[in-house]
Amino acid sequence: MFKKILENVIAKTPLVHNITNYVTVNDCANIILACGGSPIMADDISEVEEITSICNSLVINIGTLNERTINAMIIAGKKANSLGHPVILDPVGAGASSLRTETVFRLIKEVKFSVVRGNISEIKAVYSGTSSTKGVDANIADIVTEKNIDEVVSFSKTLSERTGAVIAITGALDIVTDLNKTYIIKNGHSMMGKITGAGCMLTSLIGAFCGANCDNLLDATAAAVCSMGICGELAYKKVLKTEGGTSSFRTSLIDYMSKFNYDVLKEEMKIESR
Repeated sequence: MFKKILENVIAKTPLVHNITNYVTVNDCANIILACGGSPIMADDISEVEEITSICNSLVINIGTLNERTINAMIIAGKKANSLGHPVILDPVGAGASSLRTETVFRLIKEVKFSVVRGNISEIKAVYSGTSSTKGVDANIADIVTEKNIDEVVSFSKTLSERTGAVIAITGALDIVTDLNKTYIIKNGHSMMGKITGAGCMLTSLIGAFCGANCDNLLDATAAAVCSMGICGELAYKKVLKTEGGTSSFRTSLIDYMSKFNYDVLKEEMKIESR
């Protein structure tokens, strides 16, 4: 199903412009390199248009949001829109502060996003304008389960219709949807929530996959989410064998992405469509 998606990433080496989280910027760059893409990090307002113009996609991550970069995000986003480049939004901590929530709505109003990826609390904040986020983490009350998954898919489709974007909700169960088709993905491991940046890395990975597959953003996003989840599972198995901890897990996660291929994806993916 996703063979061509992965092949395009390797063949095209997409250049991904990241205006991203200072806490996780190094890991975001490394995961893009590991999958076969090429990262560039630039957030100064004087160069973001120029940088975006030479890239294949743009990732906007509000994890360490500040007034200096908000206008840079909008300028870069509008430039990417004018060039037809995919633009991916990670609304980190949306709902946790007025600045974050208001900035997300301003971004969505002024920039056309191709994909919006977040945890369930963040996506609920984007949907409703309010949330019960726990810092930048999902509130436990918001966990997606088999019991509430239909409800979550329904509001995700509504948000997709409203924004024109693919919506990706990641957590214990992952949902990737547009207005017409939904993927439910069950790959991943809880240890991914014990390191800083797993979500930020995934958003940048989506940027690479979409940059190489502009004509199939839904499948590109689903393939990225699935691939990241599988690498998390494999990394956890290695950590168990070596008696490592969270730092070893993060390194192994990137290692497995650097060796990832379609055979691994086909063998390990746990995905259904509806």
